[in-house]
Amino acid sequence: MVTSHDVARLAGVSQPTVSRALRGMSGASPETIARVRAAAEALGYVPSEAGRTLSTRRTRCIGIVAGDLTNPFYPELIEPMRAELENQGYRALLIPDADESPVEIERLSDGTLDGVLLTTSTVHSQIPRELAKRGIPFVLVNRTVDGAECDTCAFDNASGAVAASRLLLDRGHRVVGMIGGPSDTSTGRDRAQAFLDEMSANGAWVDPMLVHRGPFSFMTGYRAALELMSHPEPPTAVFCGNDVIALGASDAILTARRDRGRGMEVVGFDDIAMSSWDVFRITTVHGDLGLMARESVKLVLRRIEDPEAPFVQTVLPTTLVDRFPPEIRSPPGGRASS
Repeated sequence: MVTSHDVARLAGVSQPTVSRALRGMSGASPETIARVRAAAEALGYVPSEAGRTLSTRRTRCIGIVAGDLTNPFYPELIEPMRAELENQGYRALLIPDADESPVEIERLSDGTLDGVLLTTSTVHSQIPRELAKRGIPFVLVNRTVDGAECDTCAFDNASGAVAASRLLLDRGHRVVGMIGGPSDTSTGRDRAQAFLDEMSANGAWVDPMLVHRGPFSFMTGYRAALELMSHPEPPTAVFCGNDVIALGASDAILTARRDRGRGMEVVGFDDIAMSSWDVFRITTVHGDLGLMARESVKLVLRRIEDPEAPFVQTVLPTTLVDRFPPEIRSPPGGRASS
């Protein structure tokens, strides 16, 4: 079997130089790199990943902890993460939503991963603290954890929710509902609180009877929307904690409109691809998932290279995408007083 020593002899360099040249590391001139690669190709040399792992103590593998993959949000975030890791010479290992058990924590820190991207942490999750204790590089993606000192990459949830609130106020809605995500997640908590605070600050107090919470799922939106429409004074608009909830709410509203002529404007959050489909055309808060993926990968690779680097909290901007049909832009009653 051809080894790196054979390549070194043919190229007229040392074996460590071969390793550096084939891995794209600094320390070798372009001419040397070209000579080494030509020698490797001539000999049919294939670098041993196992040997590389032993010599560098790295696996070139990053774990991505993700939630329910039937939720379209996760594939839209994970795929650009995988692609960016591949561009950087790393493999991605997808780990279905890890719980807080010692077995799961051990799986994330058993040496098979160089780093971890956590996309589903709750505000009280212990996994970030346990990984920090074990010296495992990680980044919180799209979430934050109370009290955890670590690298994070998340959207500006508060400003996005405020923008949604102001849009509904400008539309003239007086009775507004909310279907929020789980309060034990930073996304569910922060979006809901910012929305309710902004409505209240503008004199449009939201009746607690018109506030529902649940998992970030289609059925959360569907069931809550049915309940809202059965209220004695149903809301004319509803803010949803994410687009998947908004899709469920829109489905329920479309069904009710066919049966009873009722309608309700819906605003979501994330701007996943399905929200722009003509059957839904959901007004939503846009967050660039590709940018989040690239920035998160950048952070975890930085942490791998420099474990002592200062922590970075990256907050990505959001923008409102207005897809309300013009014919329903003026609900009865005019703007709520402030």
